Amino acid sequence: MTPRIVVAPAPFKGALTAAAAARAMAAGLRLALPDADIARVPVADGGEGTLDALVAARGGRRRAATVAGPLGRPVEAALGELPGGECVVELAQAAGLGVLAPAERDPEAASTAGVGEMIRAALDLGAGRLLVTVGGSATTDGGMGMARALGVRFLDEAGRELAGAGADMARVARVDPSGRDPRLAGVRVRVACDVDAPFRGPRGAARVFGPQKGASPEAVERL
Repeated sequence: MTPRIVVAPAPFKGALTAAAAARAMAAGLRLALPDADIARVPVADGGEGTLDALVAARGGRRRAATVAGPLGRPVEAALGELPGGECVVELAQAAGLGVLAPAERDPEAASTAGVGEMIRAALDLGAGRLLVTVGGSATTDGGMGMARALGVRFLDEAGRELAGAGADMARVARVDPSGRDPRLAGVRVRVACDVDAPFRGPRGAARVFGPQKGASPEAVERL
């Protein structure tokens, strides 16, 4: 009887993508079981590698995009274009921990602006549905940078527009959505993640995930 084996790894962060890990595991299995029927099924949890896993599973394709990274430097990212008019926007491509060197991690300075730019690129492709995967972020800006890139303005007490980084959250006095990209009104947006955490409190996103993004105890309190 031919053994049937499913190899379904997630990414090995900093070492292998899920697809590369699946290939390596399958190759090792074939050394021991040359007649085995091996199915490679890369998986992901909403962080790095989710776009590639979905593109492979759904028969989609990658679309290159140059967008702002967490600290504003341009980064080469990709969108996933799936059949049926759906696009995948993987936050980790534009605003993920892997985009920054460890010494650069600073969630008070980091922004999700590049994610908003990727959403705009998906709208330019005519997407009617968006799947935004939000794991693996280097940011704790509440999505301000993303919203700003889509036309929403955040103003301080003096009416000055804020840049939308993590440190700006406490300075928001007014939100002006009047310039929001009108194409968003006709688009269904879903979010993919593997946690369900409030923003504040002892189990909140800032306190639980802020330190791994480079936040000091004092920065966690401010965030």
